[in-house]
Amino acid sequence: MFAGIEEVDWASMEHAYGPADDVPALLRGLASADPAERERALDGMYGAVHHQGDVYPCTLACIPFLFELVADPWVPDRGDIVELLTSIGGIDLGKDDEEELDEDEAEGAANFAMAAAAVSAGAEVFFALLADEDPGVRLSAPLALAALHDEPARVLALLRARLAAERNEEVRLALIEAAGRLALRHRPLAAPVADWLGRLAGDAGSPGLRLAALAQLARCAPGALPGDVVPVVTGLLGQLRPSPSGPGATRARPVEPPGPGAETAPATLRGQVQALSAEETAGRAAPWTADLLRTLHAGLDDRVAERAALLADQLRSPAPWQRLDAVRMSDRLIGGWRGSYAELVRLLGEQLAAPEPRLAEAASQLLEGLYGLAAPAADALAERVAADPGAWVRSGPDGRARLGSAVTALARLGDPRALPALSAALAHPLVPAEVESGIVRLGEAARPLAGALRQRLGEAVLGEGAYDRAGPLLGALTALRAGEAAPEVLRVLRGAQEPGSDLLRTAALRALAAFGPAARCAVPELRALLRRTGTVEAAEAAGALWAVEGDADAVLPALLAGLAAWDVGARHAAVGVVGRLGGRAAAGATPLRELLRDGNLWLRVDAAAALWEVSGRAEESVPVLLAAWEQNHRVRVRVAECLARTRAAGAGSDAARVLLAELTSVRRHNAPEGAYGSHDTYTDEKLLALCRRALPGNTGKEPT
Repeated sequence: MFAGIEEVDWASMEHAYGPADDVPALLRGLASADPAERERALDGMYGAVHHQGDVYPCTLACIPFLFELVADPWVPDRGDIVELLTSIGGIDLGKDDEEELDEDEAEGAANFAMAAAAVSAGAEVFFALLADEDPGVRLSAPLALAALHDEPARVLALLRARLAAERNEEVRLALIEAAGRLALRHRPLAAPVADWLGRLAGDAGSPGLRLAALAQLARCAPGALPGDVVPVVTGLLGQLRPSPSGPGATRARPVEPPGPGAETAPATLRGQVQALSAEETAGRAAPWTADLLRTLHAGLDDRVAERAALLADQLRSPAPWQRLDAVRMSDRLIGGWRGSYAELVRLLGEQLAAPEPRLAEAASQLLEGLYGLAAPAADALAERVAADPGAWVRSGPDGRARLGSAVTALARLGDPRALPALSAALAHPLVPAEVESGIVRLGEAARPLAGALRQRLGEAVLGEGAYDRAGPLLGALTALRAGEAAPEVLRVLRGAQEPGSDLLRTAALRALAAFGPAARCAVPELRALLRRTGTVEAAEAAGALWAVEGDADAVLPALLAGLAAWDVGARHAAVGVVGRLGGRAAAGATPLRELLRDGNLWLRVDAAAALWEVSGRAEESVPVLLAAWEQNHRVRVRVAECLARTRAAGAGSDAARVLLAELTSVRRHNAPEGAYGSHDTYTDEKLLALCRRALPGNTGKEPT
């Protein structure tokens, strides 16, 4: 074995961490009799030689030796090496990608292409591995063949034949998955694969096998799924659940810290990942079920009602692990697709009382990001908050305080039952940032907290890190329009002089603007800031002074200077204030028109909205707004706010057609690829409400 390995000039090559002269030792380590040495070698291969999927010249040089290892029945853990080869050779580059590559990317693409060719050329060896004595090898070989061999029809025939002989359930599932991969890679095989999978899904085989067949059918031929896919899958899941007192029944319990003499954490990254996976699957009757269901959901795609029904069934399961999986998949569904989720959310609320802490916490965190959609779980959230005051405020890994997810979810619903927890959070040495969003959502219901907010702001130490201490307090007082706190806010404005304190000063100025005439004590400072023409502070001070005194002539010169400033932030701030002045800022119409051609998309949108407010005419603004709508989905809420406020989406207009198209889309506008942020569900629901309000014949309060 390893004949010629010393003849390779490894030192002339590099991997992710420098010279590749250590690669021969890694290859030999893969054949070691010591499991720890094999683990370290495999970790080194993934961590350096095939770092994050990259292919280097040294990776290419390894391929013949990896095939030697795979073909030797005496080498342990050959399934891991098969997976490594599959990863190295299984990357395809499309023609469109190749045309856009720069010089460095082109070299990488060439390496990928050579790796794919080299591994495919040796893929014949994987056929013999389908019947290997080692189950780990049999588990890895099917996908290797499906991903790499250039005779797909032959591969499919052998997968089908092997399924009839295989007795290991996980290997059988791998054979089914490989067939789905074949159908995706080689579309002429889609019909025969779908026919085979359909027959497997409908026969009297094991529930796991039938579920796997349905999952792959959804993946490669969703149109071939049975019409009753939901009851079929729920029935299979029921068969996979252990009976409460029967064999395989488990009782979930918290994971306890290791005691004296316990094994230390794995030394390699791969080992740590495997340890986490083992902890995650401990006690599960069928640990592969979650992967099958994720594949099924991906195939069902926009069939939201069916997906929600599947998840609702899982959430009613007596098995905690099935409910935990359902919570995680519900997060993906609700965050990526629009639909009717009241029953699903109610069931998520029931998980808050689960004795399994991971399940309760996962449900709580999901509900935190739903804002108003969490309403069906309001009572469950209130019960959890009342029952566990110790979880109202938590310390994160970085030492910062964080509001508990159940408290945050309840407050974001605008539910007054969150007030005791928010009051307790205000007594914390560092007020959690989430307090601000909670008070914003509670609105006037949070008025009893104004005194505590004012006190904490008055005590806040200014200087380095002041924004973390005072920012949430300022935001909350702004939302409450608590003008009695003007002296404390003025103190912040005067004292925030450290470099980098711009955000804090802006927050203070916006608070004073929200207070209106109640902030008259700040007039001298505001007038002084007006003289810093062409800055963000001057524009924000103009907005505050306008709110306090109502004298447009006094602030307009500073705003006009801001509209012409070189700093985009200053222009943006000035645009926002000019829009609030409306017709009183008619002199700003011309510079606003110039900003409609600005290179900053967000500035163009806000300038269009402000021009509309100033001129009262839609014809100049609407085309800019609709063009921005198409260019960047993140700007759509801002555009819809303007359309809803000005009522320009007349029947049959371009604006109305755009709004109607948005309302009929199943996908959330900010999750086009299924990826989304913690506030994206709320933002998308706000967009939908604004679109409905902006259309002719609709009335109602603008969402906040």
